[in-house]
Amino acid sequence: MKPVHFLIVILLFIAAPIAATANVRLKDVVEFDGVRSNDLLGYGLVVGLNGTGDGLRNAPFTEDTMSNVLERLGVNVTGEQFRPKNVAAVIVTASLPPFARAGGTIDVTVSAIGDASSLLGGTLVMTPLNGADGTIYAVAQGSILAGGAVARGEAAREVRGVPTAGIIPGGARVEREIDFALDSLRDVRIALKTPDFSTALQIEQAINTEFARAVARMLDPGTVLLNIDRTNAPSTAHALARIENLRISPTSRARVVVDQRSGTIVMGEDVRISRVAVAQGGLTLRVEEQPLVVQPNPFAEGETVIVPRTNAQLEDAPPVALAEVSGGTSLSEIVAGLNALGVSPRDMIDILNSINAAGALHAELLVQ
Repeated sequence: MKPVHFLIVILLFIAAPIAATANVRLKDVVEFDGVRSNDLLGYGLVVGLNGTGDGLRNAPFTEDTMSNVLERLGVNVTGEQFRPKNVAAVIVTASLPPFARAGGTIDVTVSAIGDASSLLGGTLVMTPLNGADGTIYAVAQGSILAGGAVARGEAAREVRGVPTAGIIPGGARVEREIDFALDSLRDVRIALKTPDFSTALQIEQAINTEFARAVARMLDPGTVLLNIDRTNAPSTAHALARIENLRISPTSRARVVVDQRSGTIVMGEDVRISRVAVAQGGLTLRVEEQPLVVQPNPFAEGETVIVPRTNAQLEDAPPVALAEVSGGTSLSEIVAGLNALGVSPRDMIDILNSINAAGALHAELLVQ
């Protein structure tokens, strides 16, 4: 019996002639100093669930919070047996985009923290969202769009997706703005998302060419400094708007990314392998349990016992013949050489690991 691998292999192949002319916009590979989002966090309640809320014996904080909400609304539930099944305690998260103005709306994510089984059909009650400084910047409320589904019966329950988390599009309204005077900046640092000396030098040259003078200077592989005064732009925003669509061809280190859980392999175009010979084999372990029930004769003394019977087999899988993978000059040749071995994706991960250990893989191997 041969093992079956439910795996996915993704081989990212970009031909060398195309890569030489490919370029991207500057704003897609950098972050501008101060132009960033801010994380918000809040604790709230979801009501209106169809019996899928928190079990209040296991999540007493939900009952306490619901009692406080009702008392603020003028409903006294002190001393009452208040144990609803349609309420769930949740954590609400959001990202406040740069230059968000009071009155605007942002999306929020709602996640159950108790033992609620689903947030489908629930409504988030008014929830303040705080920044890292403890200040309330937005207030969230609305109906939840939860992904997933739950089907249950008396003796079975089937869950698809994650019904205990959902989103509310435009579910939070901005109440406070973050003070940031962009126009007061005389020097703006341009931070690369992936630091690289060559890419930073390209950015410096592209900006200086655009303004026909030395207005930008590379400080390190991750930072380029832009002098706003030298650009003669009316404002800082005008200067950034002029450079954000400049085209560059970013470079990066050769990488092979391996996800062992899903069997995914992603290779960059610059990956190279020295000339190696590879042979791959494997083992198949099969263990079968066939317990035997032994009963005493009718009307005889004794008791029924279960005698364990185990059949364990360890078989050598047919080995793959020794194959040569020539020194690759392109990703396509590497892929063709590995595919010539006729191995499964899981085995290909082991082969890449071994090639890297032998020093023949000229790329950074990242195993997740």
